[in-house]
Amino acid sequence: MTTTSAHSASAHSAPPRVLTVAGSDSGGGAGIQADLKTMLALGTHGMSVVAAVTAQNSLGVQGYWELPVEAVRAQFRSVVDDIGVQAVKTGMLASAELVETVAGLLADVEAPVVVDPVGVSKHGDPLLAQDALDSVRTKLLPVASVATPNLDEVAQLTGVRVTNEAGLREAAAAVLSYGPRWALIKGGHLARHTDGDGSGTDSRTSGAEEAVDLLTDGREEHWLRAPRHDNRHTHGTGCTLASALAAGLARGLPVPEAARAAKEYVTGALAAGFPLGEGLGPVDHGWRLRGS
Repeated sequence: MTTTSAHSASAHSAPPRVLTVAGSDSGGGAGIQADLKTMLALGTHGMSVVAAVTAQNSLGVQGYWELPVEAVRAQFRSVVDDIGVQAVKTGMLASAELVETVAGLLADVEAPVVVDPVGVSKHGDPLLAQDALDSVRTKLLPVASVATPNLDEVAQLTGVRVTNEAGLREAAAAVLSYGPRWALIKGGHLARHTDGDGSGTDSRTSGAEEAVDLLTDGREEHWLRAPRHDNRHTHGTGCTLASALAAGLARGLPVPEAARAAKEYVTGALAAGFPLGEGLGPVDHGWRLRGS
């Protein structure tokens, strides 16, 4: 047996491959750093296309710089053409030109695509140019297998403002009108809990406060519920959920099952979030490894 064949015979098979196309978070709590940690924690091989670089810490985003379109395209082709992907997740894309470039690249990818339409940071700092919103609506969302906006991003993209749980349906319908196959509307920012039929209770008085998300393709609905943890260290929540969803899809899970698994993972990460620096700390991507 030759050295090459001996190496091949003993080589381990590769785990499912997931690609993130997003911005770098220098503080390590969100962005590509959060994506790669999540992908590793969930048994997949994470790869990255850096679309923008941020100067960011626990206090906020001090600045960001877009990479040239040529650099983003070259990274994407380098990974996809050689290694291949079984799922793709997008995050911060910063500009209309980058949004349209990435959407064009994804149009030729057969793997499922999770679009996290990042518009602002956890601290309220803008991460997407205003003139890029139409490109997200008309170019990026139509290539998404699942779009995962939070309520601020729903309002930014559709004008729909959700004030209770029942409003998640209207938000989902508005997002689906732009073409993604599924919408996962993240209701974690809701101050009150109202039942899905609109007749529910105020969670702050009922003692049953939950973080509620709605996953739908316009025909079937899946309400994803988890306890709301009293922990201010939540930096990276959205990136983590979208990456966990992409990891599940790469492993061959159907969208509803992948979404439930992602919700379970991010709930544990939120519960284990830890202080870092002077501001908001990150969720703990390694909570299962540490037995949190």
